[in-house]
This record gives sequence, C-alpha cells and structure tokens, in this order.
Amino acid sequence: MFWFLLIALVVVVAAVALFVAGGGSGAALPEAAADRTVWPLPADRPMARSDVETLRLPVALRGYRMAETDEALDRLGAELAERDARIAELEAALAGAQAAAMGGGGAKAAGRTEGGDGEEGEKKE
Repeated sequence: MFWFLLIALVVVVAAVALFVAGGGSGAALPEAAADRTVWPLPADRPMARSDVETLRLPVALRGYRMAETDEALDRLGAELAERDARIAELEAALAGAQAAAMGGGGAKAAGRTEGGDGEEGEKKE
C-alpha cells in the first residue's frame, strides 16, 4: 500500500511539473476585461454626505476591490483636503477682519472718550 501511494504521488507531481513547464502554446495570456461596476460617485460636483452614505464598494473574492476602494478613498481625501484648505482660508480672513474691526473700533472708542471728556470739560466751564 505504501509503494502504491508513493508511486501515485510521484506521478501527480510529475504531471503538475510537466504542465507548468510546458505552459501550453507559450503565448501570453490576454488582458482580463474590467468587470467594474458603474461608478456611483458624481463626477461633475463635489461629493456630499449622501453620496458617501450611499457608496457601496464592489466586493471581490477576498474582500473589496483594491483599485476602486483606493480611488474612492483618494477622491474623498482630496476633497476633504480642499475643504480644509478653504476653511483655513476663511478662518484666516475672518480673523483678519475681526482684528481690523477691533483696531478700528478701538481708535474710535478712544476718540469718543477724549472728545467726550473735552466736551464735558467745556460744558463745566
């Protein structure tokens, strides 16, 4: 029985080795056709929260399709970075406007106080 299993194992290993080494016709395999699903994210506008909530990434044999998942995450990252930059720009503009208002408002308030004191002084005399 042992010899039979040993010979069967040798025959199977030899057959697999010949199959792999032979390789058939030797021609390269043709490119696989892309089996991508329709892209659910809008291409003509920035993504909204509802777009992200409805996003369903296509599933492959061992999980999500890496290329499509990476593409979706790259786009989300780029749009978030763009929004963060815009928010920072607007916050800087707001801080500048507030600083200008405080600087201009402080001078006006000081002028009123001085003018008010001067007027009261004139009235008292």
